[in-house]
Amino acid sequence: MTTLWVHPFNGIAGDMFLGALIDAGADVDEIRSTLTTLEVPEWELRTEETARNAIAAVNVHVDTTEGHTHRTAADIIDIVTKAPLPPRVASRAIAVFETLAAAEGAVHNMLPSDVHFHEVGGVDAIVDVVGVCVALELLGVDELVLAPIAVGHGTTNSAHGRIPHPAPATIRLLEGWPVAGIDINLELTTPTGAALVTALATSAGPMPAMTVTASGFGAGDAEPETIPNLLHVVLGDRPEMQEDTLAVLETNVDDLSGELVAHAVSSLVLAGALDAWATPIQMKKHRPAQTVSVLCELGDSERLGQQLLRETGSLGFRSSTVLRTSVSRSMGAVDVDGHQIRIKASPARIKAEMDDVVSVALATGRTAREIATEAERVWAEQNPTDVT
Repeated sequence: MTTLWVHPFNGIAGDMFLGALIDAGADVDEIRSTLTTLEVPEWELRTEETARNAIAAVNVHVDTTEGHTHRTAADIIDIVTKAPLPPRVASRAIAVFETLAAAEGAVHNMLPSDVHFHEVGGVDAIVDVVGVCVALELLGVDELVLAPIAVGHGTTNSAHGRIPHPAPATIRLLEGWPVAGIDINLELTTPTGAALVTALATSAGPMPAMTVTASGFGAGDAEPETIPNLLHVVLGDRPEMQEDTLAVLETNVDDLSGELVAHAVSSLVLAGALDAWATPIQMKKHRPAQTVSVLCELGDSERLGQQLLRETGSLGFRSSTVLRTSVSRSMGAVDVDGHQIRIKASPARIKAEMDDVVSVALATGRTAREIATEAERVWAEQNPTDVT
């Protein structure tokens, strides 16, 4: 299992991500060769060796003669689908643009299919996104782990006039992911950068236990004085089976309705818990009650413990550590009847994301079982080494 740890300590943009992957060893000539299969106007991908705060990095530039062109997500997905790209490259690129369209649609109160991309619809952004997906494939990346994403403040110009940054779509994309604000008047994380990592990352947290094989830095164009404008990535190999020491937080409640217990469990997962659940118990005076449990990284236990107390109204909680053994897995997506379905694959099994399966079943009139079976079959055919 090849893992990429993405460390956006000063934010992330599409060109920075591509530069970091090239610095980590992705062959830029292979990237260019694959990108030439895209049916888009003329472009040129240039790389420049540079440094920020004496740290060597790669700066990527995409030059194009195209003017201001507005494309919909469907336009871009059509471009990606028609190109003879490796299956995982295509599925990752499509997932990024669909994620971005959903966020833009929510911001503008529109259906994702009706959203017209402005800057993100340009050739340079398309080359950045698909280029990152090609680079991930060249490096053999199976999973992405995402460190907290830095964001700045202030305002910036856009096709809709002056807007705050982080841009509204960026904030939508970052929902459910850890962020860290930096006191700098600059757009540190762009919508394209946020879409890339939130669509492709399988988990968030510090660098996982792995054998490091390569690393790289991608540089942004701006050069603020307070912090190097760099994106850091670390590539490594993780064993098929791995052990992690995690925290378990628990509290007993006998005065919450089932609706409030369900909300507490859901909110803890959204806040970054690895898992959360409720177990029926019997407390003193034979009262029926629930134990609300949280599984989380050790570093998140204090923050999630406070949220556990807020959501349940409990006066305290118990904490303990457990040793978890987990199987490495990879994430991707496949196309079924023109719809994208996310897939989680491990050496033991392939599993279609049920929310996507149900959505496609409702849209097509087919049964959920048929959709799930087809999605898993398509993944197995495209990735024959995923299941032993």
